[in-house]
Parts: sequence; C-alpha cells; structure tokens
Amino acid sequence: MSDFLLELASEEIPARMQAAAAEQLRTRLIDGLKAAGLAHGEVTADATPRRLWLIAHDVAAASAASSEERKGPSASAPEQAIAGFLRSTGLTRDQLEERETPKGVVLFAHIKTEGRSAAAILAELVPMIVRDFAWPKSMRCGAASASTASPRWVRPLTGIVALLDGEVVPCAMHGVSSGRMTRGHRIHAPEPIAIDSAGTYAAQLLATKVIVSSAERRTLIADRADVAAAAKGLTIIPDAGLVAENAGLTEWPVPLLGAFDPAFRAVPREVIQLTMRTNQKYFACADAAGALAPNFVCVANLDASDGGVAIVKGNERVLSARLSDAKFFWDQDVATIKAGGLEAFLPKLQDIVFHEKLGTVADKVERVAKLARWLVESGAVPGDADLAEQAAKLCKADLVSATVGEFPEVQGIAGAYLARDAGLDPQVADAIRDHYKPVGQGDDVPTAPVSVAVALADKLDTIVAFFAIGELPTGSRDPFAIRRAALGCCAIILKSGLRLSLRTALMLQSHSVRATRLQLETRAGGQHRTFAQAVALTHQPPPSHPRRKHEAVDWAASERIILFLGERIAVQQREEGVRSDLIDAVIKPSSGDELFHYRVEDDLVRLLARVRALQSVLATEDGTNLLAGVKRAANILRIEEGKDAATFAPETDPALFTESAETALAAALDSAVPAIAAAVAREDFTAAMAALAGLRPAVDAFFDGVIVNAPEQAVRLNRLGLLARLRAAAMSVADFSRIEG
Repeated sequence: MSDFLLELASEEIPARMQAAAAEQLRTRLIDGLKAAGLAHGEVTADATPRRLWLIAHDVAAASAASSEERKGPSASAPEQAIAGFLRSTGLTRDQLEERETPKGVVLFAHIKTEGRSAAAILAELVPMIVRDFAWPKSMRCGAASASTASPRWVRPLTGIVALLDGEVVPCAMHGVSSGRMTRGHRIHAPEPIAIDSAGTYAAQLLATKVIVSSAERRTLIADRADVAAAAKGLTIIPDAGLVAENAGLTEWPVPLLGAFDPAFRAVPREVIQLTMRTNQKYFACADAAGALAPNFVCVANLDASDGGVAIVKGNERVLSARLSDAKFFWDQDVATIKAGGLEAFLPKLQDIVFHEKLGTVADKVERVAKLARWLVESGAVPGDADLAEQAAKLCKADLVSATVGEFPEVQGIAGAYLARDAGLDPQVADAIRDHYKPVGQGDDVPTAPVSVAVALADKLDTIVAFFAIGELPTGSRDPFAIRRAALGCCAIILKSGLRLSLRTALMLQSHSVRATRLQLETRAGGQHRTFAQAVALTHQPPPSHPRRKHEAVDWAASERIILFLGERIAVQQREEGVRSDLIDAVIKPSSGDELFHYRVEDDLVRLLARVRALQSVLATEDGTNLLAGVKRAANILRIEEGKDAATFAPETDPALFTESAETALAAALDSAVPAIAAAVAREDFTAAMAALAGLRPAVDAFFDGVIVNAPEQAVRLNRLGLLARLRAAAMSVADFSRIEG
C-alpha cells in the first residue's frame, strides 16, 4: 500500500472557488480509481490560493485481474451482428463459446482483464481529471490560447506534483509535466522545493511558510484576530464567512490591528462594516459595550520585518478613503431629510419600475400601505394602524438615497437610521429596517406589531401581484423570489401566531393589484387616475360569494396562493418532523368545484394545530387502524358512486339495519360527530382527533361483520350511507385520502 500526492499549482485561485474545487478534485479521483478497479483508503483534498492538492492513502500496488462473461447474439445471427459483438469484446470468432440455450445456440465471450499498476492508472487518470475539471470561470493561457479548443484552467497552470510512494508518476497536461518540484511562500520562500513524498508534503511546505490546510488557516486567523483585538480591550464581531474568505486569500495569514478616525462612526455602523468587509476583507471590532469600535483587523499574507506597521498604515489609508466616500453619501441623505423629511425621497420612487405590468415602486408602496393598515384594523395584527400605514409608505424611501445607491446591501437599514434622524416614531424606523426580513433560513423574523404588519403586507403584495400576471416560480426558476416571499409570510404568521384569514387578505390585495393595473391602462392612454380613484372603480372587498367574473378569478387565485403557502409550510416544518402529506390532507380541497366549495384552510396557525393533532393521533394504533378503515370506506364509496347516480341519504334508516355492527357504528357516529364538530368549533383539534379515533372499534367491527354490497338495494344504499357518514366525519378533520399509509 502506498500514498499518492497530487498538487496542481497555478496563479491565485479565487477564494470562493477553492472549497468546491477541492471537493471536485477528491470526487474525480475516487471515481476514476473505482472505474479502474484500484483499491485505496481515505482521500483528503484541500486548497491554498496557489494550489489544489490531494492525498490518497493506502493505494493498492495494482488493480486486480478480472474476468467477465458477456452474452452475445445467436450463432446463426447475421455476420454484421457478430462482427459488432467481436469489436465490443476485442476477441476473434474462434475465441467465442457456442452454448446451447432454450433459445438456441448463443455466442458467449469470456473477457479477461489483467491487473494494471497503480502508477500506470494514475498516469492516465491525472490528465483526465485536469482536462475535464469544471470551474465556474476559467481561462486559456500561453501559445495554445489562440485556439478555442485549447485546455482551460482557473488561472495558468504552473506545476504538477504527482508522487506515488515518493516516486514521480509521469504525466503532462497544459504543457506542464509532472514532477516533485513546487513553490513555497511567494515572498518568504520563492525558490522551488522538491517534495519527498505525500507524508512530508504538509511539513515541507510549512517550513516555507505555507499552511496547506484551509481549516488550520481559518483557526489561526480567528484565534490571532481575537488576540490582536483583545490587546486593545476589543472583541471581533463574529463573521465565519469572512474568516473563510481570508483563509482563501492567504497561505501564511498574519492578522494585524488597525484604526480609523472615530468621526466616521457618524455613518451607520452597517455601512462601515459593509465597506470593511466587502471591499477590504477587514474584521470589524466592538468595544466592551458592544458599540462599533474605530478599529479593524486586516489579514496580511506574510511576516513583515517591521511587525506589520507599514501594512497597517497602508490599509488605514485605503479604508479612510472608502469611509470618506461613505460619509459623503450619508451626509447627502441626512441633508435631504433635514430639508424635507424622509418623505422627500418618495417622488423619485415613481421613476423606478417595479414591473412593467405592475407599475412603479411608488405603486407598490401604495398597495402595501393599504394592506398594512387593514392588517391592523382587522385585528389580525395588534398595533397602531396609523404607524403601520406610515411605515409602509416610507419603507422603500431609502432605495433612492445616495447611501443605498452606493451600498445596496443596506436598503432598509439606511432607511431606519434616516427615519430616526428625521424624528419619526421608533416603531416606524424599526419597521422600515425589518420589512425585508426574513430574507433566508435562520434570519430574524419580525415580531413587533408595526414591523409585522409592514413586512407581511410587502410579501403578500409581491406574491399576489406576480400571481396576477402569471409570473409564477417553476422548478428551476424563481426570478422574482416568490418562494422566498412565501416562506417569509409563513414564518411571520407562525412566529407571531397571527389569526389571519389569508383568503380575505389575498382577495383585498388582488383588488388593489387590479386597481394598479387599471391605473397603468389610463396612463398608457395619456390620462391620470390616482390609486384611490382606481380603487373606487373596481369592486369593493369580496362578499361571501363571488358575483362578478373578476371576483371569481381573484377568489380562485387566492385559493391557489393558499395552497402555494401550504407547500412552503411543508418545507419549513419538515425539519421539525411534521409530515407534508398531513399538511396536504388538512389544507387542500377534497373534491368538487374548488372555486365555490371550500375546504382550503386559510388560517395557517389553525392549519398547523390541526396537522400536529392529526399526526399525534396517527402515531397511535387506533389512529393507524382508523386511517385504514376510513380509506377503505372512501374507496368503496368512490367505486359505488361511479356505478350509478344513486345518492346516499344524509340520515341512515335504523329500521334497515340487520347487523349489530351497523347499529353500533351508527350509534358511535351519533355520539362522535357532534363531539368532533364542537371540538373543531372551539379549535380543540386534539379532542376532535381523539373523538374521531374513538370510532375505530366500531369501524373495525363493521368491516369484519357486514357485507356492504347487500343484495337488497335499500339495505345496500343504507349501508353505503353509513359509510358516507363516516367519510364526512373524517373529512371534517382532514382528507384522509391524501394521507400516506
């Protein structure tokens, strides 16, 4: 058994590509060795800015010899078919075996493959790995770059180290031949060094001030950055992504503490941190009180002879210039609000197109403000309706600010700071900051009432608006982030336990979207109509039953959106062990016209309570057996209903009962149905499920002792009616046909 080392040296590999490239290198080698039948042990791969490397441990000396029997065509097959089989096996006609089979005489080939040495296999495999390597971005270099067919690599490939048990594995790619020579640190050890073996690789490079392990570099950066900050009584603001990025930029990381003018802290701390992180890869520091300190930690790639003084000074100058720019933009925005308040930015929102079919950002803001106010006034969100409407009208104002124009990542955050500087209510400022949240898994979910109203209204409007124009997400595309908006809605509603009729909210917003589109039509015709005038021309919020064509369309769209949100809840709740089939069973319509016969649960809090109660009951023996019984009843009814137009009476006739099990099931239903209805009405779904599960003994006895399809028509229909009552009782809780098992 031997160890194999492969190093592919190049100019700087972008930090963001290194981890994926190392894993690809490892996977490609493992796949290649498996295909060649060469046994091996653990394979480790990693990267530095100037090299990809891997070590395969315990590589066998050679692949094992093998034999294979391959069935061919009939011995009497046309010569062309036999010739093709011979080509595929590499044998001659006299080397084939003729064997008698039930289908006649068939030709068989016995193919023997001799074992190959590990060195020979690796010499073929390495060029294949390099040739087929997939980089997000790559380039051609050298004389060969004149041809589009020339090989590509992320940066010019400068060296290949390929050693098996300390011996060079000869191969070549990109005009570079393999050997044992590599490079140490660009400054500290620029001379070529000869690697002895895989076992000495890391130590030999460490001696030249190259740490080949990215994990070790990350640990060193984090630890020494903490030490540098602690020397001044500061702490590093945690940023694992920045640690990893700096590890991908350095082979010999040396964290150094620098400072900037405290006057720059007049700029929002998020802008300062963003400038330091994005442009300079600096770590921000906090003082003992948690406030942003006028310091940073940069990561050099060498041990400077002056201890890093010159490096720090240079980085301080660069950061000062960048923060000066940030302060210039911020001062512009502060001057704007001092002159006219945060509202001074709003007219410019009319110049930003949200979507050509949905108007401008100003149009969206009007819709969001109307819905945010309704969410509070309806009682769904406890809070101040005036503040919710004000925050919604201002939530997008900072999009046209100079600060967000330069630093788009601080949208919402900049608006919150400006709102406070303008003297607005802190609840308004917080809502402006938080209305984009949550933007992803693990992000904070707004809980303050005004923030909840604005964040929820913004996301619901996005969903309704794009559903209205048919721009729906597909399996591979979601350009308008509708799934993210839906996940955000679900998270907000469930986090705050909002008792909200989504159907009503969605219908209301469909009405607002239709008003905006009416405005767009009048603008196209050279006329002007305000949002309020457009609203007045459309139908008012939906009645209990749709009467007009566009109302029916809105109603149907609302049902589709609720189902879409249900799918997102299934995704969200999967990690908590909630079964998605149970969400389907509770939320989706069971049958009939989905537009007018509603079974869609539009209260997400109630939906989840029902699902959890159902899951709890189905985990019991009674629940499992009842599920089987209800499904059996539903299947029988579906078959019988398809045979003729006979209907089953809602009330069965006890006089037609001929079996005690019929009487017992009818009595059990007489007792359980009112109990289930009462429990559902008071939203005690655990009690409702328990009452339903209590039917199990009577259901089992019925199917054990009763023939449903009795010869007498009246008895048969009566028994089917009894099963219809059972199905209806179950359907009042969930659609059992959608439950797996």
